[in-house]
Amino acid sequence: MNGLTSPPSPFELTMKQYAVKPGYRFPFGATYSPLGTNFSVWGWEATSVELLLYEHADSPAPFQVIVLDPEINRTYYAWHVFVERLPSGTFYGWRMDGPGDTRATGFRFDKMKVLLDPRATTVSDTVWNRTAASEPGDNSTCSLRGIVTGDTSYDWEADEPLNHSLEQAIIYELHVGGLTRHPSSGVMYPGTFAGLIEKIPYLKDLGVTDVQLMPVMAFDVQDLPQAAAVRNLTNYWGYSPHSFFSPHPGYCIAPDQGTHRRQFRAMVKALHHAGIGVILDVVLNHTAENGANGPIINFKGLANAGFYHLDRNDRSVYRDYTGCGNTVNCNNPVVTNFLLDCLEYWVREMHVDGFRFDLASVLVRGEDGKPMIHPPTPWGIEFSTVLGNSIIIAEAWDAGGLYQVGDFPGFRWSEWNGAYRDTIRRFLRGDKGLVSTVATRVSGSSDLYQAQGRLPTNSINFITCHDGFTLSDLVSYNRKHNELNGQENRDGTDANYSWNCGVEGATNNPSILALRERQARNAMAILLLSQGVPMVLAGDELLRTQLGNNNCYCQDNELSWVDWTLTEKNRAMLRFVTQMIAFRKRHPSLMRKHFLSGRKTGSGEFADVSWHGLRLHQPLWDDPEAQLLVYTLAGRNQGEEDLHVIFNMSENAFTLPLPNLSRKRWHRAIDTVELSPADILEPINQPCIEDVQYRVAPRTVVVLESR
Repeated sequence: MNGLTSPPSPFELTMKQYAVKPGYRFPFGATYSPLGTNFSVWGWEATSVELLLYEHADSPAPFQVIVLDPEINRTYYAWHVFVERLPSGTFYGWRMDGPGDTRATGFRFDKMKVLLDPRATTVSDTVWNRTAASEPGDNSTCSLRGIVTGDTSYDWEADEPLNHSLEQAIIYELHVGGLTRHPSSGVMYPGTFAGLIEKIPYLKDLGVTDVQLMPVMAFDVQDLPQAAAVRNLTNYWGYSPHSFFSPHPGYCIAPDQGTHRRQFRAMVKALHHAGIGVILDVVLNHTAENGANGPIINFKGLANAGFYHLDRNDRSVYRDYTGCGNTVNCNNPVVTNFLLDCLEYWVREMHVDGFRFDLASVLVRGEDGKPMIHPPTPWGIEFSTVLGNSIIIAEAWDAGGLYQVGDFPGFRWSEWNGAYRDTIRRFLRGDKGLVSTVATRVSGSSDLYQAQGRLPTNSINFITCHDGFTLSDLVSYNRKHNELNGQENRDGTDANYSWNCGVEGATNNPSILALRERQARNAMAILLLSQGVPMVLAGDELLRTQLGNNNCYCQDNELSWVDWTLTEKNRAMLRFVTQMIAFRKRHPSLMRKHFLSGRKTGSGEFADVSWHGLRLHQPLWDDPEAQLLVYTLAGRNQGEEDLHVIFNMSENAFTLPLPNLSRKRWHRAIDTVELSPADILEPINQPCIEDVQYRVAPRTVVVLESR
């Protein structure tokens, strides 16, 4: 071994068995060097452990099985071995045996099942068969497998996480596969990290500051209900992880070559070069192993009793606070360490800029399943020095009934503001008496955050997201249409707060189509005029439809993919959204770090905000019929225009008085009743308002600038 300068080529795998040494417990996973590879894995209470080595992703049998000796290959709860001169590109898995009596112990050891290394940074699902992993018997021919990779270095070219200001962020939620899988995408490698790179010029032109990627940690595409499986559907969204350290192989070019990390890093570096941050939607609340009848993939066969929430009286029963069959026991000390290690890895090694946590309230549950006052995992994330500049966003609820919007532990955690979504949707469709609540929401939701010393940036404002109607469908359907999912339209929420503008679904009626387009413009205008952090769903700027399906989790097809022909068909909407984003960026008053006070500051003519109704300074807070909100927003900086904003969601037109300007005039910037390009105008083209009042059409957003 002395003097070895390079590893043997993979073809030598079939020619010899590799010598082994005891190895080390740290780091976990497979750590490659030219001298060999160290393997280390959890094994709580395991009594026997084997390491299986495969030559290829589809090898039907391992070429070497290494039996570990507990006397020399075990340290505390870690099992480890060093395989000399093992080349990069080797595929591997584990087998474990241990105590039975799952009801009493909670362990689910099965010596016939090949287990995937939970710390694998590169995985293969080429031969994966979920059914074989769920049923009794040997699954060594069709298991998920880790890949030993030699990519120990990467030329980041001085790249670092961007760490830009959250109050200036405009988040764009997208699906890596769905962004470019449509035949119209025109990219060389559709549905991949590389394909996303080719769409960076589009993202830059649109003006978003961050992309929020739906799950990119390796997930099980075979995890879905039988009713969907028989229709040859797959788990498209990716909320079914099995490997928290590996990029999803399905988003890689030639994934069995093991270049997952290199391809992901190239995407991150390219986005950063364009000034766009990368936020990962992470699923730390459950895994693809489901409940008692689900497959044994990794955690279930390694450390089931500690990794999952189990019933105290019958430990064969999983507590399910996620609706997915199992719940990760996030505040078990070993699990907490694992999750923090995972997040810090993605920042330190992969340069991501932040995380959005799916069903984040699970992170708050203690080992008894009850919410903790000071849960270690959320606080550990908040105070991690590695994550200190990372964006952290909670979906602050779970499927077990814990709802924490406005009350998630910590200070710098931002939250998906479900209250904002529901209020603005109802206001858009014409619900009455919401004016006061709408004012609170567009002001940053001070009722939820201010008393705790938090900021408007704690509110992630959104009207649509991957889960629910697209914006086009929100203004085209009164009810969901999920029949293609195979569950008789029972799946997906019924609380859509949508309005079809007079006809359910597709229509050729020009007046209804015009109203729908105006409603879509209204939604985007309100979102991008609101204090807090706006999040736009990919394709909404193109009026992408899912034909009323509000739960496309299993639709990896044109129903879910972005149709790039819409950039031409709906170019007016694309222009409007692009200009709205530019408008927001031009106005620091829309991106305040602190809450509005209603007081005058500096030398401006107005208080930071003044509220109006049919008359100046007489807002319609207590009017149960009101559908009109009017306010004046003062510029923050010298030279910044004041804004006069009107939201009229009623069926009536109003002629409204304008605040008096002593040295300036009002100019029309936005009026959504106008057709493109008059619906939103750059300053040089904005007409001056000669009158002291302005006529606002029904269901219209108007913004005037002082100049």
